[in-house]
Amino acid sequence: MKERGLGLHAGVLLLAFTHFVIDTYSNILAPLLPVFIPQMQLSLAAAGLLQTIFQMSSSVSQLAFGHLADRWRHRPLLVAGPLLSVVVLPLVGLAQDPATLAAILIVGGLGGAAFHPPAAALVHTLSGPRAGWAMAFYITAGSMGFSIGPMMFAAFVDRFGLAWMPLLMIPALLALATVLGRLPVVARRPEHDSRSGFSALRPYARPLTLLYLIVVLRTLTALSFSTFVPVMLTRRGMSLAGAGTFSAIFLIASAVGGLFGGGLADRWGARRVIIASLVSSVPFFVAAPFFDGWAFVAILAVAGLLLQSTLPVNVTFGQRLAPISAATVSSLMMGFAWGTGGLCVPLVGMMADRLGIEAALSMMAFTPLAAALLALPLPRGDAPAVVADLGPNQTD
Repeated sequence: MKERGLGLHAGVLLLAFTHFVIDTYSNILAPLLPVFIPQMQLSLAAAGLLQTIFQMSSSVSQLAFGHLADRWRHRPLLVAGPLLSVVVLPLVGLAQDPATLAAILIVGGLGGAAFHPPAAALVHTLSGPRAGWAMAFYITAGSMGFSIGPMMFAAFVDRFGLAWMPLLMIPALLALATVLGRLPVVARRPEHDSRSGFSALRPYARPLTLLYLIVVLRTLTALSFSTFVPVMLTRRGMSLAGAGTFSAIFLIASAVGGLFGGGLADRWGARRVIIASLVSSVPFFVAAPFFDGWAFVAILAVAGLLLQSTLPVNVTFGQRLAPISAATVSSLMMGFAWGTGGLCVPLVGMMADRLGIEAALSMMAFTPLAAALLALPLPRGDAPAVVADLGPNQTD
């Protein structure tokens, strides 16, 4: 496959489109929580627990799939994962109790988890010298799908009800049918390549750990707002579709931030951009819950744009450290870190039950400052040799 539009390999475009489709369905829970909470008599802590279960399945398990992809083959995961996800997740509309809902989320989440690590590794392989731009485009495509999901699902349930949700698997299957058969094939790795997987990451444990913790804290902030903002808005009297639209605007802005973050890091240095994005997002997150209407969504959108602008930077930075374990690194920086951040969402729900959603979100707004402190020791250079050294004479 040769390069197409945007200066990207055609395989990257196909993977980005698949990422868009699968991540659209990966955000099926949060916009429907305002319906599930009264229907199943859930507390906010229980709602947060469901989000955590979903994150564990769709994100934390990516570490195992990433290791499998590095040691085995990419293609079965790239094809089977999206199909499983888009077929199972729309079945949430048929769930009558929390246990059934959790089971559907777990199975559907595993489909998404299987796709993400090998797809990100393949993007890295196909991108050549434009790794930052290719990864930013691939991640932004998924983020855009994740962003429009709340708007689509909330509007559909508002109009047709939960029982008709399974019909939404049809457009996804039609979309995937156009691309899955055309995904590029990569050579199979030797079965016992000791240089790949977790063992290759040991020399870079310190910077990878810092990057991982930064993503965890950033994810916790983003998930806290994306999970509980729809509930807060419906309790203020907004319709389910309206709350879904506001949530989608926040997520779309976050996706746009990711598209530009890679270019800014290439120009100013990854460490500087990471710190600046985290610190600058805090005032907007603090202020947002105290506003209503379009002022609220505008402030929250700016916060999301700033917070998520360096997500592709973390992934490409980690891949440059250990390119032979690109799928494992991708799963660590994306799925595993995202899932770990999601583990704390029930605690935010418990805090919201006691203090109110606005107060809980205002407290969570300061979390990016802790992530910024963790970014201070990161190396200023981008080359693997520089990162491994971590010496005192590094420059941007």
